[in-house]
Amino acid sequence: MIRLYYYPDNASFAPHILLRETGLAHELMLVDREARAQKSAEYLRLNPAGRIPTLVEGDTVVFETPAVCIHIAEADPAGRFLPAPGDPLRPRFFQWMAYLNNTLQAEFMIWAYPQDHTTDPQGVAAIQAAQEARLTDILALLDRALGAGPYLLGERLTACDPFLFMLATWCAGLPRPPMAFPNLARFLRLMAQRPAVRDASAIEGIDLSAYL
Repeated sequence: MIRLYYYPDNASFAPHILLRETGLAHELMLVDREARAQKSAEYLRLNPAGRIPTLVEGDTVVFETPAVCIHIAEADPAGRFLPAPGDPLRPRFFQWMAYLNNTLQAEFMIWAYPQDHTTDPQGVAAIQAAQEARLTDILALLDRALGAGPYLLGERLTACDPFLFMLATWCAGLPRPPMAFPNLARFLRLMAQRPAVRDASAIEGIDLSAYL
């Protein structure tokens, strides 16, 4: 049995969707961020980074969202969500997982929490403005990549797509949000129709009405 330590509308949302896509037996373990439970001694024994999500399966403990998603995809008996070794799509899969984590999510977090990236309170607005320009370029690149769609790897849904869906919903508050890009908008609407996305969103209290 897989246990996913999660918090609603957090970085655990993508693995939660993927667990429902695979149909793997799992249990959701709520980590109360409001009470900073992710920094508790008990949780830190599982995840010394003190962040969400963490996946536990037997003696295996995995943290960091892309690693958790890859682990789930590898556990899928049908091998649907991760191209197999030798598949020409496999390098592109890892390319996009890395790009989503290291570029889109990293740049978004600076925009969302600019005060954590300066010691000068007067510089917060400038940091956000710079990040808005960066994020617009990143979203434009992803929009072009989805042009052959409907998913990041073309016709095949992979673990990259729940990750992109999660991050794109986070970006809804940008001056030029993902819904302003035609291919990203199509992707978001398509993903929002999937039963796994709807079920995970209902459990986590995430409103999908903007994409339906």
